[in-house]
This record gives sequence, structure tokens and C-alpha cells, in this order.
Amino acid sequence: MSTEDFILVVDDALDRATCAAIIQRFRSSAGIVPGRVGGGFMPDLKDSRDLTISDHATWRDVEAALNGALMQALLRYVRKYPFVLIAPLMLQTPDGGTRLTAEIVASMPDAALVPVLQYVFRPGTINLQHYLADRGGYPYWHCELYPRDAHAETLHRWLLWTLYLNDDFEDGETEFFYQGRMVKPRAGSLLIAPTAFTHTHRGNRPRGNDKFIATSWILFQRAEQIFPPAPG
Repeated sequence: MSTEDFILVVDDALDRATCAAIIQRFRSSAGIVPGRVGGGFMPDLKDSRDLTISDHATWRDVEAALNGALMQALLRYVRKYPFVLIAPLMLQTPDGGTRLTAEIVASMPDAALVPVLQYVFRPGTINLQHYLADRGGYPYWHCELYPRDAHAETLHRWLLWTLYLNDDFEDGETEFFYQGRMVKPRAGSLLIAPTAFTHTHRGNRPRGNDKFIATSWILFQRAEQIFPPAPG
């Protein structure tokens, strides 16, 4: 019987100096807004200061660095849990000659696996979040899937990820309800987990100092891209 919890934490996904520079840049940035949940502004559920850097061209370099770190972590995740890629889809090599199996995916070199991941998945918009010491947090037990938007983007979320930018505080863990697991923030470490109710989670309040994270999702590509219409 498997004891896997499908939560992966990759240490040193980003170096501490880069994390500190992102925090410093965030502190002096315009466009910071109160954090929101799927239902809107509800500070009793989530109390944070947020900046969606994907909406700002001046943050493209940071977005690229975070997505680069994410891709390296995703490669590790897919090799450990290959069915995250092949269970939803029957994938074959471009020539149609070989159907991808868990064993094949786990052994594929980066150069071969990255294009497959890019064909199936896409990165979400990246949000920087600032939780004030002894006050901020995301105490509401939640998952990342909900059927609110008309384009079903929120239902395309497959994996969640969080990169911790600092760790000079107490508590502030990411806590998973069913897995009974609390992930302690460590600057530069990146957490990946499934988005569904099975991985209901919350962000505990930091004590003694503020907490900063970058967070987003890995989404499926839209169906029209994965399954283009036949010519003619």
C-alpha cells in the first residue's frame, strides 16, 4: 500500500540572494492590493498584501526566474509521479510509434521531457504575497479548484506551487488537512502539490516577522491546443 502524499518540496529551487532581492523589490512596488480569495475580498479568510507580477511588464525578469525554477521542480515531480502527466491523457511520441508509460516518463532526459510538459501544461499567473507578522495568514481550509469563471480557467488548475522567499519567522507553515502534514517555510524552497480537495490546505500565521511567498498553479493547456481539429 502506498504511503505517498503527493507533496514535493524542492529545497534551493531559488537562491537566497535572489529571494531577498524579490522581497526588497516587492516592498517598494506600486500596485500592491489586499489579498483576495475566489469569492472576493474576505480578510477573515485571507489576510495578505498581494501583487500579481504577471500583470506587470516590469516584473517579467522575476516571472521568468520563478517559472524557470518551477520547471526544474516540475521535472522532478513528474519523474516521481509520472501519472500526473499520463493518467489524464494518452500520450505518444510525435511519430505516433510509442505510447508513453510511467517507466518511460520517469527515465526521459530533460531535453525530451520538457517539450511534452509544455505541450500539456502551462504556467499560471504568479502572485507575490506578504503576510504581516502576528496578523496575516490564510487560515481558511481551501483547495484550488472552483467552478466560478465562465472560461473554466480555475478548473484547469492541476498542480499548485509555492516558493518561500524568507524563513526568518516562527510558524507560518503550509498545512495540509488530510495528509496531516505541515511544510515549514525555508527560503528558496518550492512546494508542489495537487489542487483538488484531497489536498485541502491553509497558510498558518507567521510569528515574529513577516512572511513572503510567490505562488501560482500549473494548468492544463486549453483543449483546443491539446486536441486541435483535424485538417479539412
